[in-house]
Amino acid sequence: MIALIQRVSEASVRIGGEVAGAIGPGILALVAVEAGDTRAAVERTLERLLGYRVFADSRGRMNLSLRDTGGGLLLVPQFTLAADTRKGMRPSFSGAAPPELGTELFGLLLSRAREAHPVVAAGRFGADMQVALINDGPVTFWLQTRAG
Repeated sequence: MIALIQRVSEASVRIGGEVAGAIGPGILALVAVEAGDTRAAVERTLERLLGYRVFADSRGRMNLSLRDTGGGLLLVPQFTLAADTRKGMRPSFSGAAPPELGTELFGLLLSRAREAHPVVAAGRFGADMQVALINDGPVTFWLQTRAG
């Protein structure tokens, strides 16, 4: 499972012109489910999303997590992150999970996140979405939990 996370001062996702989810300060996570991902990958990804220290402490060091700050978490499914771009001029999506598995595991990630954190919003798997954000820093990290 891949999560491209960005520390944001605000972020939102629109579907069909309507706001599907929005947060203030927190983390926007673009999430790709890879072929071979399991429930264990979901749990590990969630732990990292909530525990990764990307927010400044009183000394200005990145020492605080989303759990520490209570900020928002916006989860947006984005299978294109699983693309293989190593050769040619067209990405291959063979590394992405089939849509059924992607839908299932993204849904599990979302439900587990809502159980574990007070402010969670999301896009919708398979939808045409428009994402808006103000990256704070900018701070962006690639988190990957290997399948298996």
